[in-house]
Amino acid sequence: MMPKASELKRGNVVDINGAPYVVKKIESRSPSSRGAQTIYKIRFNNAQTGQKLDESCKADDMFTELDLIKRQAQFLYQDGDMFTFMDIEDYSQYTLGQAELEDELGYLVDGLEGIYVLIVDERVLGIELPQTLSLEIKDTAPALKGATAAGRTKTATLVTGLEVQVPEYIETGEVIKINTDGNKFMSRA
Repeated sequence: MMPKASELKRGNVVDINGAPYVVKKIESRSPSSRGAQTIYKIRFNNAQTGQKLDESCKADDMFTELDLIKRQAQFLYQDGDMFTFMDIEDYSQYTLGQAELEDELGYLVDGLEGIYVLIVDERVLGIELPQTLSLEIKDTAPALKGATAAGRTKTATLVTGLEVQVPEYIETGEVIKINTDGNKFMSRA
């Protein structure tokens, strides 16, 4: 398959100069002048070396997608800066380092399910998180009396250490739903 830059999603694996690269982050920037093309700033990680590569692409720049095997897995535990996942079908285990999980670390809680382990050429490249997750708030400013749903936001720290913006009426100890693509508060869980 030959996806265009505008069709790439986080977790896609593409060939760049003969090496497999995982799409880690995508930002689209629409230029202010008319007729100018939207630019996609894409962060790739080299699947073999972990090296980051930042590219600016036009919407119709073409990429060669590599064969990717997705295995459904559960997060088991962390040992130092190594993280172990278990395949939910055959119970085999995959271990990834902190560098390979950089953007996903703030979502990992023991026993987390709905994760996909991404494998190319029998090599584990990373994981794909579920689109939404429910996590507990460890710490946030006290709820403001009379704060409305349409009101302002405040910073909340989740049990994983991740910080997310939440409405002012949310309190410490509540479990909230988060969109993992962009780290956005969705609702109370």
